[in-house]
Amino acid sequence: MTDRVRYDAAMRIASNAAQTALKHFTAKDALTIESKGTQDWVSNADKEVEMEIRDELSNAFPDDGIIGEEYDPVVGTSGFNWIIDPIDGTTSFVNGIPGWCVVIACVHGDRTVLGVVVDPIAKEIFSASEAVGAVLNGDTIAVSGAGELTAGSIAVGHNMRIEYKKTCRILEELLSRGAIFYRIGSGALMLSYVAAGRLLAYVEPHMNAWDCVAAMYIIEKAGGTVQPFNMQEMLDAGGRVVASAPALYAEIDEISTQCYKD
Repeated sequence: MTDRVRYDAAMRIASNAAQTALKHFTAKDALTIESKGTQDWVSNADKEVEMEIRDELSNAFPDDGIIGEEYDPVVGTSGFNWIIDPIDGTTSFVNGIPGWCVVIACVHGDRTVLGVVVDPIAKEIFSASEAVGAVLNGDTIAVSGAGELTAGSIAVGHNMRIEYKKTCRILEELLSRGAIFYRIGSGALMLSYVAAGRLLAYVEPHMNAWDCVAAMYIIEKAGGTVQPFNMQEMLDAGGRVVASAPALYAEIDEISTQCYKD
């Protein structure tokens, strides 16, 4: 079975799931919301959307593994593993703020084979595979060609697993160099904006695999540079994410290493 078959299925499944999520978003007062920790929320929409995706993937590819944010992993036998974030940016979602998305990636061993990020409010689908390259709504995209931090905005991710001083340090360093920082509730969406050339770079000291693997692959296929990572370690425990336009990577990597050190 070719990677293109999985890509086409992922596009269909993610698009349908995003419409399910959108229905919940437009009726957010009916959501059931639970706290998983400080600034960490889950709603009945997250759970329903993930189960919809899992069911569709299991029916289409019964031998594949599945790793999602809300439910236990499913171990497969094919060597392919699907990575799901049913709603990335749940805090925005439950508060009625745009800036959330549905995310699906597929990996084989240590190699990502596809990534799909769907923003149903903006009606945008960022995706990539070997067969299609990196596209937005079917049109080819590329990262920024900028060579200076002052040429645009840099996305800075933060979550409550991170010591706040690390984020303060990197914001201070970026601002001191004349850069502007950008943040919305979804790391996957900000990474996708890097792939589309809207943002120069993205940095965060720790992300889970379902938040970043799909969009990092889209960035690479769009000509960007992503900090190397061990796939199994990312799947098991997450890791640091640094991604940017190629001409800026060395400087962004140096800043993140300096500011995110223990």
